[in-house]
Amino acid sequence: MKRIITLLFCLCGFGIINVASQTVTEEDFISNLLKQMTLDEKIGQLAQYTYRGNFTGPDGANIPKEEYVKQGKIGSMLNVTGIKEIHRFQELALQSRLRIPLIFGLDVIHGYRTCFPIPLAEAASFDLAMIEETARYNAMESAADGLNWIFGPMVDISWDARWGRVMEGAGEDPYYGSRVAEARVKGIQGNNLADTATVMACIKHFAGYGAPTAGKEYNSVDMSLGQFANFYMPTYHAAIKAGAATVMSAFNDFNNIPSTANDFLLNRLLKQQWGFKGFVVSDYNSVEELVNHRYAYDKKDAAAKALNAGLDMEMVSTCYLTYLKELIQEGKVKEKTLDNAVRRILEKKQELGLFEDPFRYCNPARSAKILNSPEIRNASLRMAERSIVLLENKQSVLPLTSQVKSVALIGGLSKSQNDMAGAWAATTDRSKIITLYDALLQKGLEVNYADGYDLKSNRMTDLQKTLQAARTSDIVLVAVGERANQSGEKAAKVDISIPEEQQRLVSELKKTGKPVVVLVMCGRPVIFNEIKEKADAVLCTWWLGSEAGNAICNVLWGTYNPSAKLPMTFPAHVGQIPIYYQYKSTGRPTSLKQTYTASYIDYSTEPAYPFGYGLSYTTFGYSDLNVLPGKSPDIHAEVSVKVTNQGQRTGEEIVQLYVQDKVASVTRPIKELKGIQKIQMEPGESKTVTFPITNEALGFYDNEMNYKVEPGEFIFMVGGSSNNLQQITFTLK
Repeated sequence: MKRIITLLFCLCGFGIINVASQTVTEEDFISNLLKQMTLDEKIGQLAQYTYRGNFTGPDGANIPKEEYVKQGKIGSMLNVTGIKEIHRFQELALQSRLRIPLIFGLDVIHGYRTCFPIPLAEAASFDLAMIEETARYNAMESAADGLNWIFGPMVDISWDARWGRVMEGAGEDPYYGSRVAEARVKGIQGNNLADTATVMACIKHFAGYGAPTAGKEYNSVDMSLGQFANFYMPTYHAAIKAGAATVMSAFNDFNNIPSTANDFLLNRLLKQQWGFKGFVVSDYNSVEELVNHRYAYDKKDAAAKALNAGLDMEMVSTCYLTYLKELIQEGKVKEKTLDNAVRRILEKKQELGLFEDPFRYCNPARSAKILNSPEIRNASLRMAERSIVLLENKQSVLPLTSQVKSVALIGGLSKSQNDMAGAWAATTDRSKIITLYDALLQKGLEVNYADGYDLKSNRMTDLQKTLQAARTSDIVLVAVGERANQSGEKAAKVDISIPEEQQRLVSELKKTGKPVVVLVMCGRPVIFNEIKEKADAVLCTWWLGSEAGNAICNVLWGTYNPSAKLPMTFPAHVGQIPIYYQYKSTGRPTSLKQTYTASYIDYSTEPAYPFGYGLSYTTFGYSDLNVLPGKSPDIHAEVSVKVTNQGQRTGEEIVQLYVQDKVASVTRPIKELKGIQKIQMEPGESKTVTFPITNEALGFYDNEMNYKVEPGEFIFMVGGSSNNLQQITFTLK
């Protein structure tokens, strides 16, 4: 903020300061602008309104949008898409007295025109470089079509697959979730917000949104500060340290105070303790919803409580626009508080370069070159391949060979462009999505297609036709799972099982004697015990986006050897939820052989598939686990392990380090992920993988949110999944 800049265009061309030329600091520029703003103009900068609500919710209050923009009463617009419309609204903003440009935001969750795999699927890749690359392309396409702000990444940790928005995050683990958050922020924002290939990131949802009671969307969250600090806070903090420009407050309450008006979260933790310099925007309509929380008497009270708590910009609802001027005149909100919020917003507009050129993101030639370009589609394909998790492969039925000439393709999901895009794909060009059906035809295969079941009712249809398709084919591919709208926002479920008749269809197909490969298409962990038992192979293909069909084919035929691992535990029964790998020992630890322990009397406590699990077309062996002295003062030790590709194919392995603190001053999990490395090896090749052990690997937050590293014994565990580990003991003195 101290670098010197020349703002000839801003100062003279915009008429903000009545001098022909002046060299000022960025800070002085904002201060001078603030001095010229009326109270109404300041309040207007805090207002974000939606052009149309069909993307993310209802339109909200019926206000004259265009007129308000011309009067400087709106500082940002969301759900405006396309250069033509964005240019039109920016022109309206420049008719205001001070000609302050607008910021344009949109929910871009896994691609703008080109659709990438859903974020949970990308997380399964455990490929941080690739995750950063896809985030960069998301930003590039968004910026090419006029946007300069996207509402992502979502960094909420969740242990509850009933919550539909798990599809939007990185899964259940705070360490890995933090690394993914860093990668996505860096990819979205790059090194310079003024670069028109980047946009502002928005970290959401602050805070604890991934832990709603009973898995219900928008529900209350109840947890201790120690629980929050150790399992839910790290991802937000990592994103802030990575330089995230903005933060979105969560719908839920936190510690009995709605996050939208939570002084502890927004002022004390985020802005004061973490030193966050960007601005905080509410979630959709959530300032007004403080009344529904019964935390505010009315909308006027809601406006006062939200702004005083550190909520800078109000999304959609109009409590600030309607009541802030009156609240300031009454002394219930200080104008200094308003000025602080306005400054934060103006600074980001300046960093985006909007004062120099309000139309810098509206370049039709650049848009035509970038949107759905071959380069970006190739990245979508590579990410999709890396996101597919091989869960079962009995008798090594996969990969398929060139001897397969005919395929029975069963299930409407296999040819549905809409569903292969997945949830949160509002701006995706669905007409360009390659389905599995398309890809199989392009391979020159004979495709014997049958619906198998009705996509709406999930009941089997024309079973005899389906079985005949199987009998006359070399291999049976069955697409089962969820529709795109069955995960995502407002898609909480009490039962995450794959429908009964979809599963029974697999059993019927298995009776034909043909190999049956099941493709599970979903946006969350799902339960499919019958399929698990009957199918010859099972692949979790999530929702993979524009190149879904090609990616699935590449994995089925071994062009790409699957390497993904599960970023969330897959339960075996809905009654196990929430289920996660980093549970605590308790006074009577879970035991499969003893009673009076933390277990069930009617079902196992074991998941169907644990966190970090995933198979390959080759196998990896682990040996020579050692603890070595640290090489610098901040590294306590190094853990090394030898990994060998014991199979016949080149493959990638995700090597995972877990740590257990044997005795601590607060109760701790049985294991916690503290390191990952993805390595590629030729058949017979061995590599030694080393993990540095720092305070981050050994420490924890106590119940007052103080970070501690305590001496004593630790167990280091290394392997290919959270339930298949070798271990060694280390003592920190």
